[in-house]
Amino acid sequence: MKQPDIEYMKRALELAELGRGWTNPNPMVGAVIVKKGRIIGEGFHQKHGQAHAEINALNNATEPVEGATIYVTLEPCSHYGKTPPCAQAILISGIREVIIAMEDPNPLVAGKGIRILQEGGISVHTGILEKEAAQLNEVFLQYIQTKTPFVVMKTAMSLDGKIACHTGDSKWISNEGSRAFVHELRAQLPAIMVGIGTVLADDPSLTCRRESPSRQPIRIIVDSALRIPMDAHVLNDECPHLTWIATVDGKDPEKIQILEERGIPVLQTRSKDGKVDLQHLMELLGQRQIDGLLLEGGGTLNFSALKAGIVNKVVSFIAPVLIGGKDAPTPVEGEGFSSLAEAIALENIQIRRFDDDLMMEGRVKHVYRTD
Repeated sequence: MKQPDIEYMKRALELAELGRGWTNPNPMVGAVIVKKGRIIGEGFHQKHGQAHAEINALNNATEPVEGATIYVTLEPCSHYGKTPPCAQAILISGIREVIIAMEDPNPLVAGKGIRILQEGGISVHTGILEKEAAQLNEVFLQYIQTKTPFVVMKTAMSLDGKIACHTGDSKWISNEGSRAFVHELRAQLPAIMVGIGTVLADDPSLTCRRESPSRQPIRIIVDSALRIPMDAHVLNDECPHLTWIATVDGKDPEKIQILEERGIPVLQTRSKDGKVDLQHLMELLGQRQIDGLLLEGGGTLNFSALKAGIVNKVVSFIAPVLIGGKDAPTPVEGEGFSSLAEAIALENIQIRRFDDDLMMEGRVKHVYRTD
């Protein structure tokens, strides 16, 4: 491919990014229409249930698209969902060439869109900035292939690895810039998950607070023994219906009835060592179209999630302070792994700064499962 093709696809990826936090469980997609070396139309998938990127680009075209080339970050869909198939719309538009970053692994598409285009006489090329397109839609790719959420584990700790003092004081280890970025993460993913220990200790709101508009995440409370107080903030604020309780099957039916009568869903999982089976919980969340979640647990839940193999990415903020204390909590506790061979390794490491804070982000490379 020529350099202009790469530049046009980069622009399509930039457009796709504009839909982050609004398209779930659909992918983010961008499209650019080029004719005689000029961009004549652009579009992106703006919100779940609304027109796809290709349709928006066609509708935004400033002149007829006959004979043009369209650059799309993901294979055009070939099926009727909430919107008509984009492949068919491209076919009848008069566009002569389609350049695609990556094929869609969705079984409803999976090459069918490309075949429709090729059988209609359109030239199709794939694989332009494929790696970048896959990274953009890592949440969608995980969900569409496994039907379970993409889990991002977020931690904030001191330079010596503490998330609070031994007294419990933890406000604030990370700085304002780091905390603002966390709210961006909350806006990008449809759910946030904490353990009951966090609710009992901090009574948090678990909402997204940022200047620009965003939807509020589903708040998932892992509560194996169903200890959540009925006066907890997450059960009594302006959006209690966004709080979901995850507990062990058969636990306290009377309390479950009270919660559900108040419009608070209770997800009951299999028991694993007397606690919520996190793998089963991910299956239940996937069935409810939760394609990604931000795990903001304490050390116990974080270790359980890593041990269960449900964590896909780790985002860790490191503040330039030293707390000390052998009893001060750390981001990952539990019984720990017994050997380095079992330890969770990260890859594709990226490092950013928020003033004096460092943020390290990486994909989970090796997952140790207990089953």
